[in-house]
Amino acid sequence: MGHQGNVSHGLKSLEAALGASRARPSSDYDLNPGIVLPEGRKLRPAAVLIAVLQDEVILTKRASTLKHHPGQIAFPGGKVEQGETSAQAALREAQEEIGLDPSNVTLLGELAPHETVTSYSVTPILAHVAEDFTAMPEPGEVAEVFRVPLPFLMDPNNYAVEGRRWRGMRREYYVVPYGPYYIWGATARMLKCLADRAT
Repeated sequence: MGHQGNVSHGLKSLEAALGASRARPSSDYDLNPGIVLPEGRKLRPAAVLIAVLQDEVILTKRASTLKHHPGQIAFPGGKVEQGETSAQAALREAQEEIGLDPSNVTLLGELAPHETVTSYSVTPILAHVAEDFTAMPEPGEVAEVFRVPLPFLMDPNNYAVEGRRWRGMRREYYVVPYGPYYIWGATARMLKCLADRAT
């Protein structure tokens, strides 16, 4: 799908790391071993696109008016519709949310799924964006589209663990702040998984 274009050295090494080993699934509960998840719980399938353009990862800031995760930093993505693959869902959502043409995207690999506190099983899809494009944030969904350098996100030293009270107990999670952007929770956890694979 799409054309390869100039894939950066950092992205090539990341692609090689993905192919070398299969990572374990991750979860919003990784840093909270005291939380016991019920057996047989039903998770809804979702997918996100970790899109890399010129050695930068494309991220979005969700609209403050959204019911779920308002104002949070996220990858383009959403629910997998019936009959879709994870990759197809990630590409469709990226086109809807930020105006990224699927023909401008080369899929590089699939990461292990990530379970969220909102009962989704999210499959991250790593992709290379060949040509620069003008992002078009989806009104009412996306407040801002921005980029973070891939080398910054692939350095485990830039990650920290923070926590807050949630549903009566302390919940800890990864954060990777960048400038004015507070990247945390599921997005930071998926990036941390990628950083761990890359090192």
